[in-house]
Amino acid sequence: MRVKLGGVDAALSVFMLGPMAADGVSDDVKRRGGWLPSEQDDLESWLAGRTERVEARGDPVPLHPVIVEFQELIDTDPVVRMYMTRMIQEVPRSKPYQKRHLESVDHLLHLINDVLTVAPEFSEGSMITTPLAGILDWTMGTTAGFAAYRDPRINTMLKKVLDAWHQFLTSRDSLYVLNESESGWKSAEAQRVVGMEQYEHDPDDPYWGFTSWNDFFTRRFKAGARPVASPDDDSIIVSACESTPYKISVDVARRNRFWVKAQPYSLEDMLANDESVDQFVGGTVYQAFLSALNYHRWHSPVAGTVVRAFVQPGTYFSEADAEGRDAVEAMNSQAYLAHVATRAIILIQADNPAIGLMAVVPVGMVEVSTCVIDPKVVPGYHLEKGEELGYFQFGGSTECLVFRPGVIDEFALAAIPQPDIPHPPAVKVRSQLATARTAYPSGDQTTV
Repeated sequence: MRVKLGGVDAALSVFMLGPMAADGVSDDVKRRGGWLPSEQDDLESWLAGRTERVEARGDPVPLHPVIVEFQELIDTDPVVRMYMTRMIQEVPRSKPYQKRHLESVDHLLHLINDVLTVAPEFSEGSMITTPLAGILDWTMGTTAGFAAYRDPRINTMLKKVLDAWHQFLTSRDSLYVLNESESGWKSAEAQRVVGMEQYEHDPDDPYWGFTSWNDFFTRRFKAGARPVASPDDDSIIVSACESTPYKISVDVARRNRFWVKAQPYSLEDMLANDESVDQFVGGTVYQAFLSALNYHRWHSPVAGTVVRAFVQPGTYFSEADAEGRDAVEAMNSQAYLAHVATRAIILIQADNPAIGLMAVVPVGMVEVSTCVIDPKVVPGYHLEKGEELGYFQFGGSTECLVFRPGVIDEFALAAIPQPDIPHPPAVKVRSQLATARTAYPSGDQTTV
């Protein structure tokens, strides 16, 4: 079954995934995707445990050099100090916290310091895959926090913190979580939930042959596990990621107010003012998000030639405050993040002239912010449909596919967001996502 776009009024061709919780607030994609616990009580219990862990280490606790640098920034810059202090003092109006878990800037820095030498453990239903987001969750929903996470000084410092954690997660020291305990990724339950039998690994090696936590988290499927749909039919567009449909928009504007409620796509901002923007005006954007247990690599939706491929720096913990009391729910910031967060932008000239130029935009969310483009993906390189483009480190986030106007004839049913289903299935990577028209309406085959 397919859902056609041709001939449908643009206003009716916008689908958005946003199931509502019992209290009327949209479910948080960080929770629904398994990045944070699904229950608030589990998050607060984890936060209490982190504080107990830090306090048990005694005083003084040695601080990582990057945390020392962060402290110096706060001490010497009065505006940064104001933001950091106020976002802890304020109470997020839309978060159902039973008690305050951050007491001071010093407390916050010590909690972050503790994270820099730990890797995420497995815990079905209450897993914390993004511990920094868990710690900062309170502050991300405050007025001062909305401003702080857009401030270039604070954002630059957070990038340094993430780089420091990245060093640990790519070291052999991070492999300790690959064990057979209840919180280990080699436990029977973790293997079942992850579907480890689908992935390449060495069952005889103590760490399955992985060299680090990041190596494990960016694991590859076994050959044949995700075949390319219709490899010889260039009208079939395949899914770039193993991800859950979030939103489909047509007749997308060159420039729009992505920061307002409902966050309409703004091509100029999403594509970082790339010279190709004019070709996509009035086109279609498909967006989907990845869960913590999904496959985290990206693949080309079409066969074609790379035109440009680059990483656009952006924010890390900023969310869309225009959504009012729902702003702290990352589900309600997905489109906003596609314009401001760190993201890869890959422009591909499809072999099929009816598709022409298209863009793949993998977007980082919170600490899932490192977008790694495969070294072979450079201008002039020819991609086969389904060929790997790159991957997220620390896991995954959200991805957008951008098409010119009139390119998409119909989307597969699996690609349509399902707002009435609490846990909709993910679209498998390299499976059929959409079908292109047999010819581009204007006959314009302009390339960039």
